[in-house]
Amino acid sequence: QAPLVESGGGLVQAGESLRLSCVYSRRIFSTNAMGWYRQAPGQQRELVARTGRAGQTGYTDSVKGRFTISRDSAKNTVYLQMSSLTPEDTAIYYCNQDPPLRTYWGQGTQVTVSS
Repeated sequence: QAPLVESGGGLVQAGESLRLSCVYSRRIFSTNAMGWYRQAPGQQRELVARTGRAGQTGYTDSVKGRFTISRDSAKNTVYLQMSSLTPEDTAIYYCNQDPPLRTYWGQGTQVTVSS
């Protein structure tokens, strides 16, 4: 099993929604805080949402009120529900621990939002 497998990306129009999924290795990530990151072309990777060990959540300002992170520990899966998408959300989305374990970046899932 790959340590991190992201899925759910796609091409959508502005205003639409997507739900991303990330299946993670429990052996590596256990119940540690997990986050969703994104990297747009020519930009650095940024943390956009996180969920802590106790379920607390946090978001970067640009996605507050539009994105929701959740976790199903029984399925070793972290989700990112994204709504009201804009072209500025176009990026490759990755999940990882927060702070990230740099050895374990997955392939990510591409999200493209057309105007």
